[in-house]
Amino acid sequence: MMSNVALAVIKIFAGLLGNSYALIADGIESTTDIVSSFIMWNGFKIAAKPPDADHPYGHGKAEPIAAVIGSAALMLAAAGLTVQSILAMHNRHDTPAAYTLLVLIGIVAIKELLFRRVLSAGDQAQSTAMKAEAWHHRSDAITSVAAFIGISIALVGDRLGHKGFGQADNWAALIACLIIGVNGFLRLIPAINEIMDAAPSNEIVEQVRKIAAAVEGVIDIDQCRVRKMGLEFYVDLHVGVDGSISVVEGHRISHRVKDAVRSSNPAISDVLVHIEPVVGNVRGRATFRTGNC
Repeated sequence: MMSNVALAVIKIFAGLLGNSYALIADGIESTTDIVSSFIMWNGFKIAAKPPDADHPYGHGKAEPIAAVIGSAALMLAAAGLTVQSILAMHNRHDTPAAYTLLVLIGIVAIKELLFRRVLSAGDQAQSTAMKAEAWHHRSDAITSVAAFIGISIALVGDRLGHKGFGQADNWAALIACLIIGVNGFLRLIPAINEIMDAAPSNEIVEQVRKIAAAVEGVIDIDQCRVRKMGLEFYVDLHVGVDGSISVVEGHRISHRVKDAVRSSNPAISDVLVHIEPVVGNVRGRATFRTGNC
């Protein structure tokens, strides 16, 4: 948030002094990043709250909801900047100053570093909101690259005596808006999927199945369902055990499965184990005596 505040001020100030509409538009886009970061921050604070009577599964859904709001804000910002860029094309203005290119080079470098840092943190935490926030930084870098290209074309055209090239940075801003809007839409889809309890990656599902199947007393894994709640995962397992054992022993096996799965991944908050009686005890040839519940 602090970096976005500083960069927004630098961009708008340099754009006004250097006659660059693309740089001004880039600065306005950075102000929307400030709001987005604030929304993400509060989304994480709510998601971190423990379960209560009204929310027995916790408040994890606040994280993808924040991601949806952030992605929608990115798309709205792109729409607003598109209108601004089109209107600017009807107003003739002086060729942007050459020093604005140096400003843009520094901005691109900073924003790309922020993108990589936040995206890495988002991957480690498996956070949809953090990944969306990272793409806000990448989008900012893209708009700055587009502005750099547009201003460069305008400066070259001015040197060659072609005044019509002065609109190049407006066209660059327009192209950047399209890229920002597409990125916002692409970030919106996984956030909505998470709210709708879409299945996570096959990697975590296969990991859960492998850990559960290795527990003593488990003959086979019938079903394995995993859903993501904010930064945590909830697992539903149907485990096949020898149908001739006692209820007490089946209960012990279910707890061993739960403990093994939870200890294998700190992000797994809870595991619900349903015991299925199996005819025979040969792994890989299990026949379930009853249907799934």
